[in-house]
Amino acid sequence: MELNQELVFKLVLSVVVGGAIGIERELRSKSAGFRTLMLICLGATLFTIFSQYIGGAGNPDRIASNVVTGIGFLGAGIIFRDNNRVTGITTAASIWLSAALGVGIGCGCYWASALGCILVITILLVFSIFDNFLDRLSQVKEYKITYPYDITQIHRFERMFHEFGLSVKSAAKSKSGDMITGAWVVKGKEHNHHKFIEHILKDKEITNFSF
Repeated sequence: MELNQELVFKLVLSVVVGGAIGIERELRSKSAGFRTLMLICLGATLFTIFSQYIGGAGNPDRIASNVVTGIGFLGAGIIFRDNNRVTGITTAASIWLSAALGVGIGCGCYWASALGCILVITILLVFSIFDNFLDRLSQVKEYKITYPYDITQIHRFERMFHEFGLSVKSAAKSKSGDMITGAWVVKGKEHNHHKFIEHILKDKEITNFSF
């Protein structure tokens, strides 16, 4: 394998494409950022180039086909559950797509890879505004409230959630002495959550409130 202009172009383009996607992730302080996505895209390009020489004319895809499997393990490492929400999926998808673009560059599909890069950046930047809008319409929060035990008010907060237009997804309560501690996972509009929080903060009977 000789070092020629086409090979250099592929490697440089993979770094540029991976870096362009990585900048957006870096600006959002995600776990896989600028350097990570550049390395992933470059690595996928190199695997594809090497497979063309190792596999030969009859089976050139035997290494490149395993890039998808390897990237799957890498992407799974940044997905985790936090506060009843699964986070890291978008970054994992960015890793997966960066590898796909690297494979495309390695096999010479330059225009398709360039267009794919533009579409990925557009989705990450433009559609995040739409995603934030949807999040405000349907926001999930976990509330923990500690209050004096009173049998007549055991379902008090369930009724209160309903009054503020919030729906309870799950609930758990525990009693210690004369105090009850309840934990609720609640879904609803953002402004409804704000109204509920403002109301609870004014309640003198509540001894502990976290959200």
